[in-house]
Amino acid sequence: MRTGLTAVTVAVLVGATTVVTQSAVTAAPATPERVAGIAHLNTPVNLPNGVWTDAPLEVTLPRAGTYELDADVRGRLAGAPSINTFITARLWDVTSGTAVAESERLVNQIIDLNPGAAQAGGNATAPISELIQVNGPTTIRLQGIRNDAVGAASIAQIYSDASGRTSLRYERVGP
Repeated sequence: MRTGLTAVTVAVLVGATTVVTQSAVTAAPATPERVAGIAHLNTPVNLPNGVWTDAPLEVTLPRAGTYELDADVRGRLAGAPSINTFITARLWDVTSGTAVAESERLVNQIIDLNPGAAQAGGNATAPISELIQVNGPTTIRLQGIRNDAVGAASIAQIYSDASGRTSLRYERVGP
């Protein structure tokens, strides 16, 4: 009798395992094609005061859909007091000729109103993360602007080197 019960138990367990395994395989959703890319800035971009300036950094979204855009923008800024100067970056939709809504970010700012002529400056990196929906192939470019509220910057750049890269990434996340 023990042998008969063991055989029945093994048969039930094998049958149950097979059914569970088959259910798991057939219930798995198909994986959609991944559409993503990244570009890096390879040259410094000098920013004149008060003028949005194109950086030679862009990506092309290959087809209609919803995309996540992510940028890391490194700004390099210096000047002598009295100074209040800052760099702002944004994403620009080249295809439509408009800024990506709400993509402006303060990248770096120097405020030094103390007497003296000692140079003030530094580097900072700001992220930009936005969701965009496009109707077809679309090119997105990074832009930057320098604003001198007091004094003038002696160096104002969107920068990229081995100490910190400026990059622009996209990934399609929906139709």
